[in-house]
Amino acid sequence: MTEDLQSLLEKINREGVEKARAEASAITEAARREAAKLVSDAKAEAEALKAAAEKSANESAERAAETIRQAARDTVLEVEDAVTKLLTRLLAENVEKALGDGETLAKLAKGAVEEFVSTGDVEVSASAKLVSSLKAALAAQKNVTVTMDEALGKGFTVKLDGGRVEHAFTADVVANELSRRLRPELAALVKGTK
Repeated sequence: MTEDLQSLLEKINREGVEKARAEASAITEAARREAAKLVSDAKAEAEALKAAAEKSANESAERAAETIRQAARDTVLEVEDAVTKLLTRLLAENVEKALGDGETLAKLAKGAVEEFVSTGDVEVSASAKLVSSLKAALAAQKNVTVTMDEALGKGFTVKLDGGRVEHAFTADVVANELSRRLRPELAALVKGTK
């Protein structure tokens, strides 16, 4: 009987150990599956965070590049504006100086009158300071009258067709026209496209 009892105890022991091993194996497998799921989830979350960080970094780089492009464009525009203003001022000063010189003014007026004298009577007006220079330069021209107009300052006007058509060659008009014509060229130079 002891042998039967011993055999029974061994059988119970074996079955208990096998059952415990089976349960341990099931628990271990469940733990492995859970660990694999946690690792997989962590990898997926890490990839999502990495992708979001890369996207954010790319967007920041694009914004920075756009900001730099805008700053460069603004700088070019500011330089262009400053240079244009400087050159316009210098141009106006030089034109005013040139039109204040009786000899230069007489040459310009003579050239302008020669263009218009074939159309009929021409009246040239200038300030009192410049009238004598103009009269001397235009004395040989027929149908030309030189008059004084103190409102002109520096420069002269040419009137045709009884005063209905007037061409102004004053410092302001000449400087503005030269400035207007030079701006596209100046802009191209400043921008480096010429």
